[in-house]
Amino acid sequence: MVEPRRRLAVARFWYEGNSFSPALADRAAFERREWNKGQEALDRAAEESELRAVIEFKAKHPDWDVTVFRCASASPAGQIDDEIFTAFLEETVADLTGKTFDAIYLSLHGAGVTTTREDPEIDLLRAIRNVQPDVPIGASFDIHGNLANALAQYLTTASVYRTYPHIDMRETAWRVLDVLERTVAGQVRPVCRILNEGLLLPSFNMRTKEGPMRDLEEFTANLRKDPAVLEATLFGGFPFANTPGTGGCALVVTDGDAAKADALARTIHDEMKRRQPDFMISLPSAADGIARALTSNKPGLLAITDPGDNPYSGGINDTPEMLRALVAAKPTRHVVFAAITDPDVVAMARKAGVGGTLTGIELGGKMMKDYGPPVQLDAEVVKLTDGVYRNIGPMETGIELRCGNSAVLKSGNISIIVTEFVTPANDPAFFHLHGIDIEKERLLCVKAKNHFRAAFDSLCTEIIDIDAPGPACLDMNMLPFIPDLKARIPN
Repeated sequence: MVEPRRRLAVARFWYEGNSFSPALADRAAFERREWNKGQEALDRAAEESELRAVIEFKAKHPDWDVTVFRCASASPAGQIDDEIFTAFLEETVADLTGKTFDAIYLSLHGAGVTTTREDPEIDLLRAIRNVQPDVPIGASFDIHGNLANALAQYLTTASVYRTYPHIDMRETAWRVLDVLERTVAGQVRPVCRILNEGLLLPSFNMRTKEGPMRDLEEFTANLRKDPAVLEATLFGGFPFANTPGTGGCALVVTDGDAAKADALARTIHDEMKRRQPDFMISLPSAADGIARALTSNKPGLLAITDPGDNPYSGGINDTPEMLRALVAAKPTRHVVFAAITDPDVVAMARKAGVGGTLTGIELGGKMMKDYGPPVQLDAEVVKLTDGVYRNIGPMETGIELRCGNSAVLKSGNISIIVTEFVTPANDPAFFHLHGIDIEKERLLCVKAKNHFRAAFDSLCTEIIDIDAPGPACLDMNMLPFIPDLKARIPN
């Protein structure tokens, strides 16, 4: 007897929204990074990505027909333009309506926020459930998701990145796909639970290689040793979403045991709450961090990161504090600053051409005035690029990124990379694009946070993190949170 073919539907909406950023995530932002469908979505998938797992699933399970619907992502920024999310939701629901599927896999983030929707992910899941009420649905999430308790009622199974920096996107998707396949085969009966009580944790101190998040990952790993536990994990949350549902949470999936799922979710959440004080740390100012780096006797490459304007936390590459402190320090050795996003300055540099001089230009402090005035300086244009590069490091390996037209400006001993679009400088390929030979450099000043370490931990002898004013700064008391969240900021 010939076994019936199985059908898997796939869709993806991956976005992290920082409500303190003025940069709207519009259609252009999604089309610049990912707005694909069908085979094109798979062809363009990064080597270390959720869609790579879908490709592998197809190869491993030739008896499954895999249909890839709209796959969308944009670099983290401010709120999502309602137009683009509504377009995605309506297209995905239309694609799923009136068709027969055995399972649905969704690649999500969990910290989306639109101009009118505080929790677009739950709106998406609810809409899908309305047209596919009985089909197993599994979703993968980012560890910085803010998941509502009610989301569990729409999910059959779920999983979350267990690494930060995120270098297990493919593995996370595989965990979801595996449980979906076993569910369809009748081998497991997943029960999903989420527990979110609004616990606020600063995302800076969430590296899974060390510190409290590593301990919590080990704690949940022990719970997963139970064969009846299909998933037991946690979300650190993303405070900068600034919505009532913001907060870290527990996620548990058991094999048919609702009571165990409820109990384990409570156990994980209580342990997170107990460890909350361990997430609270302080960082040096920009001036102190730069002084420390410039006087360091450590050999090799050093780096200073400014998490407060980190593009992958919704930063805008526009806050001026670190650049101002660097210019004031007057370094005697070459320093690379990455990056400032300023389309007007890039246009000026392109007009001047390589070797041209820009006099009295202003960098930073333009998109928002809250974080200080621009830095004024004179600079020579030393390189121009088209802004296209492909990651070579361990995070999102192989993904093609676009920072738009860009320029390298040299002012004294400081080379400043200026881009048209906000893009992270987390990968060596970004520096290679701009003619920077990392092996010959002494100091990088980068608007970045923990993802920078995925590629640069092994390249730097020291990475100094600083805290400066910005839309993702460590000191949450500096930001205009809604009253409900303001009251939950830990001391």
